[in-house]
Amino acid sequence: MSEKGKRIIEVVDYDPYWPEQFQVEAKNIKQQIKPLSIKLYHIGSTSVPGLAAKPTIDILAEVSDMNSFEQVAYKLAVADYVAKGENGIPGRRYFEKGGVRRICHLHVFECGNSHIYRHLCFRDYLIAHPDIASEYGFLKKRNAKSCNNNIDIYCQDKNDFVKNIESLAIKWGIKVNV
Repeated sequence: MSEKGKRIIEVVDYDPYWPEQFQVEAKNIKQQIKPLSIKLYHIGSTSVPGLAAKPTIDILAEVSDMNSFEQVAYKLAVADYVAKGENGIPGRRYFEKGGVRRICHLHVFECGNSHIYRHLCFRDYLIAHPDIASEYGFLKKRNAKSCNNNIDIYCQDKNDFVKNIESLAIKWGIKVNV
């Protein structure tokens, strides 16, 4: 973190502790919103063994009813999650934890939302294709060094690669799940 509190965009080598961090956060989230039933998945780059990533755990939450979730979502503030609304993806409820030292993103979708499948296919495709995951990690490290800590530039510079892999991953996921 800089002295002025600006978020630093840093991509680091894979940390084998990330899956454990996911488990801790998942338990915390479930504790805050009980008795609501929720499925939690570790997604994003920290969920892919060996992949370089920003050290921020991405969690996808699948709820059976968004209205029921919204009635208890305020409880996540106790666990230091800050609600950000849909944040650019219709049907999603997005939360951040950690401010400029972001440690977690929570993406909540209702069962059946196509973004659930997209995220899980992307993760599983990278796990099954470590050569592509390695290429992605190299791209992310390069972008982090050149983006001047601007998250929009960082994301834009990897967007074409991500969209291409995402398309391949969804086709691959359909074949695997048939």
